[in-house]
This record gives sequence, C-alpha cells and structure tokens, in this order.
Amino acid sequence: MSLHKHWHELTQDLVAVAMGRKPADTVICNGRWVNVHSGEILPGTDVAIAGGHIAYVGPDASHCIGPNTKIIEAKQRYLVPGLCDAHMHVESGMVTVTEFARAVIPHGTTSMFIDPHEIANVLGLDGVRLMHDEAMAMPINVYVQMPSCVPSAPGLETPGASIGPEEVAEAMAWPGIIGLGEMMNFPGVFSGDDKMHAEMAATMRANKVIGGHYASPDLGRAFHGYVVGGPADDHEGTRLEDAVARVRQGMKAMLRLGSAWYDVAAQVKAITEMGLDSRNFILCTDDSHSGTLVGEGHMDRVVRHAIAQGLRPMAAIQMATLNTAIHFGLEREIGSITPGRRADVVITSDLATLPIEVVIAGGQVVAENGRIAVDIPPYPYPGLAVGTVRLGKRLVASDFEASVPVGNGQMPATAAVRVIGVIENQAPTKALERGLAVVDGLIQPDPEQDVCRIALVERHRGTGEVVNGFVSGFGFNVPCAVASTVAHDSHHMIVVGTDAADMARAANRLGVVGGGVVVFREGREIALVELPIAGLMSDERAEVVAAKAERMVEAFAECGCTLHNAYMQLSLLGLVVIPELRISDKGIVDVRTFEVVGLMA
Repeated sequence: MSLHKHWHELTQDLVAVAMGRKPADTVICNGRWVNVHSGEILPGTDVAIAGGHIAYVGPDASHCIGPNTKIIEAKQRYLVPGLCDAHMHVESGMVTVTEFARAVIPHGTTSMFIDPHEIANVLGLDGVRLMHDEAMAMPINVYVQMPSCVPSAPGLETPGASIGPEEVAEAMAWPGIIGLGEMMNFPGVFSGDDKMHAEMAATMRANKVIGGHYASPDLGRAFHGYVVGGPADDHEGTRLEDAVARVRQGMKAMLRLGSAWYDVAAQVKAITEMGLDSRNFILCTDDSHSGTLVGEGHMDRVVRHAIAQGLRPMAAIQMATLNTAIHFGLEREIGSITPGRRADVVITSDLATLPIEVVIAGGQVVAENGRIAVDIPPYPYPGLAVGTVRLGKRLVASDFEASVPVGNGQMPATAAVRVIGVIENQAPTKALERGLAVVDGLIQPDPEQDVCRIALVERHRGTGEVVNGFVSGFGFNVPCAVASTVAHDSHHMIVVGTDAADMARAANRLGVVGGGVVVFREGREIALVELPIAGLMSDERAEVVAAKAERMVEAFAECGCTLHNAYMQLSLLGLVVIPELRISDKGIVDVRTFEVVGLMA
C-alpha cells in the first residue's frame, strides 16, 4: 500500500537494527511468540521494530534498544500476527472504509481484502476507484479486489453501472488491487462466457488471484468446470462436502462467519474430524454489519468461534493470518511475526478466548484495550457518490399489490404462488409454493403461513417500476414494512412488509433521505439508518451507525420478526446468483435454472 514501505526498501536499515548498529523504533519485550510458520509458541521473546517492519525476533533484543526506543512490555502475553479478513464487503457494514477500519482495528484486524462490488453496481469503475483510494490512505493494510460480476447475472438484473474486461485490465495496474473479486457468475464460467473468461484472463496476466463464488450444491461436472476456469478460493460453501471438494481440487476453502452467515461449524470438521491439511483453509467474514463490528467483534470473533468448534488455537490463528497472506502472495509482507514483515502484532493474554489488549499496525500502537489509539480523518466522498436513489415518481399502496391473471373470465378465490423461503443464518433460500387468498383480483399475504409481501423498486434510472412477490420467514404479524437500498448485488430497493401502504411510505422515505434502511409500523416510522453514499454507506461514525442499526434490529422484532439477523437476510433477497429463489427488476428468478419465472406456481 502507498503509505507503507516494502521490505526491499528497508533492508539496510533493518539489518543495522538486527545487528545492533542502529536503534529500533520500538521493542516489544518478553512475549510468548506465536510462530505461525513453525506452529510453536516460544516464551521469552523480544521483537524489534524499525520503519514499520520487524527487524529482529529472538530471546534478547537489548542490543536494538537506544535512548529513544519505545518499550512495550508484553509481560509474557502472547504475540499474535495481526488478523486478516480474506474476503469481505465494507459496504455491508453500512460505513465507509475509514469507519470500518476504525471499528475493526480494536478487534485486532490489521489486513482486509475488500471486494467493493456493491458500490460498483451503483457507480461502476468510479465507485471502485473511490474506495480504492480511500483504502490506500488507511493505517492498516486494505487490499482491494476488482469486482468481476457487474451485473452478477447478465439478463437477470439491471445494475446502475456495469464492468467488463477493459475495466478489469485497467484496474489491475492500480497499486492497491490485489486480484479479481468473487466470480459470482459461475454458470458463465463453466459455460464458457467470453466476458467472464476475459476478465479472468486479464487477472491471470497480471499474476493476481481470482476470487471464487460457487453457490451451488452440485459438485459434479459444473463444479469441475468452474475450478479449471481459474477461481482460486471459495467462501460459498455451507457443508462439509463443500470444503472437502474445494481443497481437493486445489482451491482454498474460505470458511465465513459474518453477521448472518454461520458456515464455519459444518466445514471445519474437514480438519477436526477428517484430518485435512489446515494450510488450505482460510477464515473470513464476507458480510458484517456495524452492530456486529462494534458489539461482537470482527476476525477475533471468527477465530474464537473456530476454536469453539474444536479447532486448535494455532490452526485457527494460521487460518486468519499466514494462510491468507500466502494465498494472496503476500507472505513476505504480512501474516507472521518474522523479520522483514510489516510490524502487525496483537498482544493477548489468552489464545482461546483471544482478548485483544494491544494492536500494533505498521509498528504503531493503533488500539489498546478495545479503544482506537490513532486518529483517522474522514475521507471526503465527492458529489457523484450521493443522490443515487431515483424513484421517478411518488409510490402509492397500489404499486405494492400483486394481481392474479384472470382465466376464462372467472376470478379464483385462491392462487398457488411461488414464495421465497428465508433460511436462517444462511445465504441460500428455498423455492416454496403456497396457496394465498385472492380478494378483488389481488393476492393477499398470509401471516398464518408466515407469508408477507416483497417488492423490488427500480432505483437507478427512475423508471418507477415495481416487481412484486411474496416471501416467508420474517414472521411479521402486524401492519408493517421494511425498505432497504442495500439489496445485493444490483442494489435496487427491496421492500418487505404486510401492509402495502406502509411499503409505499417506506420506499418514499428512502427516496427523500437518499438511501438507507427504514422500518414502518402501522403508518409510523420507527427506525431509520440513513445511507447517503451510493445508498449503501453512511457518512457518520461507526458507533453512531451501530446504534441506529441496533434500533433497526429492535424495530424488526417489534413487527414480529424472530430471525437472528433479519436485515442481512433481507439485503440478499435480490441476489440472483445464490439459489433457490430471488427477486430482481426482471421478475422472480429461479436460480436453480437461471430463469425468470412467473409469480404463479
């Protein structure tokens, strides 16, 4: 990254410190060295730091200490490499890169690999550049994966912008681009789509990593075709057999624990029970909202969870440090506490519970005891990033009614309808069918069957178009509505509710504030999180956004919702690359066949 010197620029200085000819900037004394290369824990270890890099690691660094050297007493606490999040979307935190960094630094995260395909779907290459430039200004390592699939499924959705092979090739020359973001159009890969293969070829020519996203349970011929296309990792596995298949085929299995995705427990058994080599497994979050970051943690939370599933602490730490660095070709820069590497160190008193007591990034103490210790100035987003919610008209209740086609001039009393079934704590949905009442030609939601309305409102071009459908799993049992302009991946507006009038109110409210998430109950607004930057991110501090997000979660519950993380699952109901059933601006999409299907079953 631009703010950090590389090892090759510092070798003479680092050698001088290691040899005692020049004093270190900082020395950490008397720690237990968690050596992720050898798998050992070595007590009585000192670490000398100069120029933001590690100059010496050994039993006595007294020869590196000068009159101005800063001493940090580890007091026999563990020295753990700074934690790495191998795959994540900053926009899911509803905050900017700056605020995301402020939130996760106290949790020991010193390296992030971000895929900004959310903002890419709204603003295209300009949006990616904005987040890339902001990432380059951070005091921790923020690497950017160039979004690959904008739109994620051509023909099945219409994003606000598009990205192709030319844009990918251009971005590969940017200093902070580490590879290609998750290749979500997996049918395009195994079907030989020219655009997808051209993007992967541009990445290969740049000698960078292609991120994977194979969201299908089919591990047969299609899976093999996807792997040989070039994706090097995959975070979409949810089953033990998914992790095993990926590793056996030479991919890295990324096991994710986000705010709503709990995919570690099932897959980590590949290591704990089957004995597969843990070097080929990596931990990540994928999507974490601000409430999780502020209240529960980030990669420290993932590591603790993995350990609780039976993984050895050393293996869990390797999967959140060295394994990630090696995968992205950065093992000589980050991922371990060894000479020449960036001085990214976490000091903790216990490896299993992993309290994050001191965080050092680039040789600088950036957090202590849960509090950030550095000032990161806000990043100024330009005007092109705001005012992106364009509804085209004021929406009314009738826009959120689904009508039944009339056959033979007779109006049926009930209709067999396709219903999107939410699966708690997982990204996939179920394709359900339910019989719903018809009144005056309009299909009615049914709280008794836990079926409410869902609508997708086009918000990029101001067409005023609304696609209506039905969803099950939220448990809403009062007149209410929730609207969100965070709707992966094309980021139109998703509205879910039991009352069409409230749905119109919610949608119009987000049009006024420029994007966000809002909850209405019985005609009254009860929660709002404003997200004016591309309709995806707030310009407020992370803790402020977290407080608003917490109120949003409470508002969901006040409407009868019992889902663990309803907002995150709501935001994925338009993601037309994960089975089984989704909604887009084109209609109801069956992701098993990648076809737009009718609402009627």
